[in-house]
Amino acid sequence: MANRLVLILLLVTPLAAQNQTEIRFRSLPDQVRMRQYMERLAARPHHIGSEYDRDNAEWILARFKEWGWDAKIETFHVLFPTPKERIVELIAPVKFTAKLLEPAIANDPSSTQQSEQLPSYNAYSADGDVTAPLVYVNYGIPADYEKLESLGISVKGCIVIARYGASWRGIKPKLAAEKGAVGCIIYSDPRDDGYYQGIVYPDGPYRNENGVQRGSVMDMPLRAGDPLTPFIGATKDAKRVTKEQSGLLTKIPVLPVSYSDAQPLLSALEGPVAPDNWRGALGITYRVGPGPAKVHLKLAFNWDVIPIHDVIATMRGREFPDEWIIRGNHHDAWVNGAEDPTSGMVALLEEARSIGTLVKEGWKPKRTLVYCAWDGEEQGLLGSTEWAEAHADELKAKAVLYINTDSNGRGFFGAAGSHTLEPFINGVAKDITDPETGLSAWKRVQLRRISEARTAEERSEVRSSENLKIGALGSGSDYTVFLQHLGVSALNLGYGGEDGGGIYHSIYDDVRWYTTFSDTNMAYGCALAQTAGTAVLRIADAEVLPYDFRSFASTVGTYVDELKKLLKSMQDEIRERNKQLDEGVYAAIADPREVSVAPKREDVPPHVNFAPLENAVDELKAMSEAFHKALDAAKKEGSLNATKRTELNRMMRMAERDLTHPSGLPRRPWFRHLVYAPGFYTGYGVKTLPGVREAIEQKDWKEAEAEIARAAGVLEKLAGQLEIAGNNVK
Repeated sequence: MANRLVLILLLVTPLAAQNQTEIRFRSLPDQVRMRQYMERLAARPHHIGSEYDRDNAEWILARFKEWGWDAKIETFHVLFPTPKERIVELIAPVKFTAKLLEPAIANDPSSTQQSEQLPSYNAYSADGDVTAPLVYVNYGIPADYEKLESLGISVKGCIVIARYGASWRGIKPKLAAEKGAVGCIIYSDPRDDGYYQGIVYPDGPYRNENGVQRGSVMDMPLRAGDPLTPFIGATKDAKRVTKEQSGLLTKIPVLPVSYSDAQPLLSALEGPVAPDNWRGALGITYRVGPGPAKVHLKLAFNWDVIPIHDVIATMRGREFPDEWIIRGNHHDAWVNGAEDPTSGMVALLEEARSIGTLVKEGWKPKRTLVYCAWDGEEQGLLGSTEWAEAHADELKAKAVLYINTDSNGRGFFGAAGSHTLEPFINGVAKDITDPETGLSAWKRVQLRRISEARTAEERSEVRSSENLKIGALGSGSDYTVFLQHLGVSALNLGYGGEDGGGIYHSIYDDVRWYTTFSDTNMAYGCALAQTAGTAVLRIADAEVLPYDFRSFASTVGTYVDELKKLLKSMQDEIRERNKQLDEGVYAAIADPREVSVAPKREDVPPHVNFAPLENAVDELKAMSEAFHKALDAAKKEGSLNATKRTELNRMMRMAERDLTHPSGLPRRPWFRHLVYAPGFYTGYGVKTLPGVREAIEQKDWKEAEAEIARAAGVLEKLAGQLEIAGNNVK
């Protein structure tokens, strides 16, 4: 077989050879093997620091070596708190003590491994022992506190209870502390992922009354990674700050609970009836408080520095060994983690095995492939961040692209990432067969978007567009350090949308749940391996890296338009409210049981000069068009010699770096990308042109003008590089 593949590759054109390689690759991923990998990796709880987490790393290492990769484990030492005391009790007007326990289920064997399971908690919560009145704050996001203020309710000196959803969990205690609360409880409401959505586990996929969502509440909008080693890899001998100096720990104690533990707390509240959109699906009248419910919350943690284990496997490139295509998925979990992260990890493993098979048959990548199984993702992207910080100089010089996966499921293909790669990943998706429909993965998504379009104009645009729009990346998985700290182009890929559930970060995320209610036969795991692997092969062997700067320039133009609309809507809203106040108009709220405080007069936001950004986008669009026109002509004429290709690929590899600024974003210098970042008060959710957008949202007009100038500067820098590159390829 090896001689046959080599002969085929010698007899056909480079494009045909690439197609043959990809077709052969896509025939190799095996659903049965993926099921076997999942059963092995998710057989026992494997949080960081556990014996099975280390055992899994060793097993993954052995598989890479078996498949022909040069593989090793890199160890880092990170802060990892585990609970030694957890108490939540209602002490007035009645007594109730939360059980804080997810019970085993008879027909789910993994759920019985209680001696190995981490208890339900939020990592990097502060220690604390507080007793205070309770206030319900809905999702605990900025808009909810604005509503509380309009109701005349303060959370100062109180414990807040917020439901999961609408933002990343760490924003809830962060905002609560800023508003003066002394503690925070987060619960899963059945409206969001429980019985309101469907049948609950074990009979269905949704969260049962005892399910609890664990998770980190480290202040990751400030920076990711080990709290004690900012900006440097957490090697054993690294210089460490104290946990107080890190600035990433919550200021107040915070704990997650199930909805069975939350209901007695919420039932004891009085005060105004909660607004309509604050009401969940529990069989109670949702009220805001404060009181008469009074809660005692006590938390204490072991604060240990422990080793974590990244598995790094390399396949050296035959022509460009110093250009790296990096592919990653994490292997650690909160408990057994069949969906999160094993469903993505098994796809990565099948890619690696299949690539190893290609190499044995005679193929070898032009560029170096680096496959990574990260540890410590769940606590704060620890493994990926520490590895990238430790290798930062090398990555800045060599990294071409980082491709990430995490959880995977059944349904529709999804992609987000650098918009220079939008046409590229669209092209990949067109060559992947959706296992359920037989259509291409791309076509299935297009048809869904057509059906969901709100207007005829939107439907027409989706039908006629050669490429489907991909999302922008905020944070929440291992791409963060690559894109937003180092300026490495990144993609995050996965399938889903037809496998809703409620077992996220609970003991019930296990092989039984996954193979009963999600990707039951690993067909979409196979599709993910084919998709990500095809992307890896295609970019690894590209003569010219397939970045498209026209797509990026167009997308950034829409971001500028969004900022202008945001400012205008703020101006219009404040003008209208001031007009009503001047006229003595006070609109009564719909529910007479609510209490309301009249709004205050506010200055209308001033004019903000967007001209530098608009001019920079116009210049970038013009240079992008000119560059791609020159590049297409050079390809057609065959005038791209090896020297020109090398310099052209270097420019493309560095393009994302050009969009970063060494001083980073205001008040969070670790985040250096000026086009994409997680929001300061959204956590995972992306803010595009973040410095400008958040200055406008915070009504800091001087900072908005300064950030417009900085963002315009990086766009102009990229436009200048494109102009030079376009002239060089002619």
